[in-house]
Amino acid sequence: MARPRSLPDAEVHETICQMLCGGGDRSVSFGTVSRATGLAAATLAGRYGTRDGMVLSALSHFWDGREADLARADEEPKPAGYLKALGEADPHLVAISLMLAEIRPRAEGWRRSVEAGLALRLGRAEAAAMMFALWQGQRAWQAAGGRSFKLKDAAKRIGSAG
Repeated sequence: MARPRSLPDAEVHETICQMLCGGGDRSVSFGTVSRATGLAAATLAGRYGTRDGMVLSALSHFWDGREADLARADEEPKPAGYLKALGEADPHLVAISLMLAEIRPRAEGWRRSVEAGLALRLGRAEAAAMMFALWQGQRAWQAAGGRSFKLKDAAKRIGSAG
């Protein structure tokens, strides 16, 4: 079967993000992405310049999606519903982003925005920080296959603790 001559960046980015989640930063190379997408490695090199450029482009796409989620979640009045409306902030991609100086400011800005949204719903910045930490802990635990707790129960407990 012939290789596709073209594939939208969004599809390439999704593939790279899946690879990062499944195998970490070392799982992504021009060769592995070429095999996964069917695009020639030379096409990928021409499009992104370097392997790091390709990874950063995919992570930027991931954070674009998280920022769009924030705008949609603003309509949800309850803390647990707000977090649910934020969608898929994969803990693997968050962790990888925090390790890369070029993309870390986007991850940190997203956290500040989520905590600000939670503070509006909970009435306290400290409670918002705790709720954010619980949410991210829950996501990491679930990604590893563990059982978890219900965010709405945690939100009620945090909200009544003040």
